[in-house]
Amino acid sequence: MEIRILYNGACPICSREVGHYIRLARRSGAPVSFDDLNTTDLRPWGLDVDSAARRLHAIEDGRLLAGVPAFLALWARLPGWRWLARVVALPGVRGLAGLVYDRALAPMLYARSRRRMQRDTCALPRQDP
Repeated sequence: MEIRILYNGACPICSREVGHYIRLARRSGAPVSFDDLNTTDLRPWGLDVDSAARRLHAIEDGRLLAGVPAFLALWARLPGWRWLARVVALPGVRGLAGLVYDRALAPMLYARSRRRMQRDTCALPRQDP
């Protein structure tokens, strides 16, 4: 059963990590497809750009997963990552991983991406009439 992963390709850290997953999925034939939120119609996802940029998302069996559950669904399908999915899925570990991702990692990556986009937007040459 294929899952779809939605990620922020404009975030250098996210795109590097997901790039690794994409290469691995292609090499292994894993049932995973990847959508960059910056070039994908988000209406089928039921998300706006801001919400989508805050966390990794996945659609599995018609359900929208966000954060650690999305990572677990992805890792469970990738060779070399299945062990991590099993470990992180353990009750105490899953709660701690969710807390760290939701309270620290995801907000930090989102803030860095926003600052970078604002900086890049401000750096565009001014076009006078």
